[in-house]
Amino acid sequence: MEIICKNCKQKFKGHYCSNCGQSAETHKINIHFLWHDIQHGLFHFDKGIFYSLKQLYTRPGHSIREFIEGKRVRHFKPLSLVVVLATLYGFLYHYFHINLFPDSNNSYGIDYLGFNEWATTHFSWTTIATIPIFTIGTYICFRKQGYNFVELFVLNTFKASQRLFLHLLTFPFLYYYNGTSQIDAIVKILYLMDIILIFWTNVQFFNKISRIKALLLSILSHIIFLTIVMVMVAIVLLVTGKFYN
Repeated sequence: MEIICKNCKQKFKGHYCSNCGQSAETHKINIHFLWHDIQHGLFHFDKGIFYSLKQLYTRPGHSIREFIEGKRVRHFKPLSLVVVLATLYGFLYHYFHINLFPDSNNSYGIDYLGFNEWATTHFSWTTIATIPIFTIGTYICFRKQGYNFVELFVLNTFKASQRLFLHLLTFPFLYYYNGTSQIDAIVKILYLMDIILIFWTNVQFFNKISRIKALLLSILSHIIFLTIVMVMVAIVLLVTGKFYN
């Protein structure tokens, strides 16, 4: 029996359109449709957010490399994943009024509280904005490994999600120490854990070179990232005159 595809009007037989791939069965959009979509897109352990997060904490480099090479059906889309996690973290950060600069003395005329509030409000965008900067360092150091800039951007997008999920898991510590001098130590511990995740993932991902070489190149890549960020911050401060009291 021939079926006319509701998406592209192509005639086909079977369960899926031979032209665009849409299913022959389309369901009415109602509460049941939304719940089914949420279950399959987010909460299935064999597909979606939980599957991607599980992979990022059990075999991160291998799973990301497989995604780039074409094994993508089970994974949540990398940019969508980072946006979902960054939005959730930004909401918690803003809702509980987390302040990472409780002991700031407005040195150099910098409004730390204002910066903290701005970073919270634009957390998703600032997180995404750092990914290309990470990718520049990765591309410079690992350009001989056969991956183009966009593929390495995907790698760093998944790594951003990996770190965001870690920060979500450890958020209770930020909340508990919020407004105290101890929060600085918590931030430093989180940063160290971020670095470990970045290096671990890179060592797995770039498996055609030795682990020592991959680790050393990862360190150099991160130094390049920090250098670019510091230069950009310095430029912004100079332009806005924040270097002066």
